[in-house]
Amino acid sequence: MTDKKFVELCKGKVAEYFNNRKDATDKNGNITTEDVFVVWMCKALQNWKALLSTTVSDGMYYELTFNGDKSELYLDAYKKWENRCIKVGM
Repeated sequence: MTDKKFVELCKGKVAEYFNNRKDATDKNGNITTEDVFVVWMCKALQNWKALLSTTVSDGMYYELTFNGDKSELYLDAYKKWENRCIKVGM
């Protein structure tokens, strides 16, 4: 699998996941792959991993992992609850 093919697969799955689970009162409506972007991505051997988000300001981000041995894609959806600065004295 190429990196471009992996990104398009992930963006499609995130858009599909969002559209199937959005709130009925969500004013954003459905999203497309144009509304999904890659935050981080890497490849290790035959496996791929990517973190994605959307233009919807709902605090969600998505982790997708492609297992090249089994040709399986795993999707984990997370909600960002808080972003806090913790000062560490060194």
